[in-house]
Amino acid sequence: MSAIVTIETEGLAGPPPRRGFPGVTLLRSTHGLQRGMLLGGLAVITLFVAVAVLAPLLAPYGFNADRAGGVIFGTQQAPGAAHLFGTTVGGQDVLSRVLFGARTALTVIVLAVAISLVVGVPLGLVSGYFGGVLDRILVLITDALYAFPSLLLAIVVSIMISGGRSTPFGGILAAAISITVVYVPQYFRVVRNLTVSVKNEPFVESARITGARPGRIMFRHVLPNVSQTLPVLATLNASEAILTLAGLGFLGFGIEPSAAAEWGYDLNKALADATNGIWWTGVYPGVAIVLVVAGVTLVGESLNDVLNPMLRTRGGGTSTADEDEIAIAGDLDPAAGELGSGSDATPTTEDDR
Repeated sequence: MSAIVTIETEGLAGPPPRRGFPGVTLLRSTHGLQRGMLLGGLAVITLFVAVAVLAPLLAPYGFNADRAGGVIFGTQQAPGAAHLFGTTVGGQDVLSRVLFGARTALTVIVLAVAISLVVGVPLGLVSGYFGGVLDRILVLITDALYAFPSLLLAIVVSIMISGGRSTPFGGILAAAISITVVYVPQYFRVVRNLTVSVKNEPFVESARITGARPGRIMFRHVLPNVSQTLPVLATLNASEAILTLAGLGFLGFGIEPSAAAEWGYDLNKALADATNGIWWTGVYPGVAIVLVVAGVTLVGESLNDVLNPMLRTRGGGTSTADEDEIAIAGDLDPAAGELGSGSDATPTTEDDR
């Protein structure tokens, strides 16, 4: 008996498996078009983050500088050796504004998504777990916010926060908060609906029986089981945040021009240039917006495909797991009426019985 136990338990207490590089498991779970989308989106996002972080080193001039060494750049200068992307109607270097605009966009995105998660997720947990009057009030408030057009709501909040005056940090924070108000209802609704479906599961009931407090149950037992969709939602909201920030700047309700470079504001100033054949002041900020939004959206869609079992076959052949299971069941079931294709048995006759 001891020999049998030794053989059965041999190798069970081996060294713990080594952890691979973060993200490798996610990449291996993709294939075909899905993997191409993920890699392409990650490449764009990596370039965007690198440019945003290194903007002071990469930009040849300051984002609001119109002269260097006492020499004025000149307005609406065409792209050339001195200014690779040309200059704006105000005499600023377009390349420098595009690079510093990436830093502004990244800062606003990180702040907006982080604040939305910190506010929306706990509210959704509390509302879904406790229910009752508190749940009705929170649902009513978030539904009212969700009913407003997102850009209009962001404009109203931006005016209330900044009041037409903003410092560099205050302007970025005001833009982030105005975007946050738009996205908090989305996190609230997703987390609240999933919490309602999870709070009566057996593992939650077991935690209640053992005397765990509601706060511990919500954040240690319920939250890990309702947070699978949060990365996808955060990624997609990041792309929407870029568009909302650009819309605020284009309409004149975003960050003050003297506080930070912003792509939407540059597009607004480039409207008059487009009618005069001056294309470079609007093309480069517009291309930057399109590329970043496309990259973030590709990553979000790929994550959605990976985390959603119903979409995991995109870009590749469909799974045959169900068909294989049915075939095996047919081989093992004596009442199936016919044998599986892999069986070597012969049909039963009256003489065999």
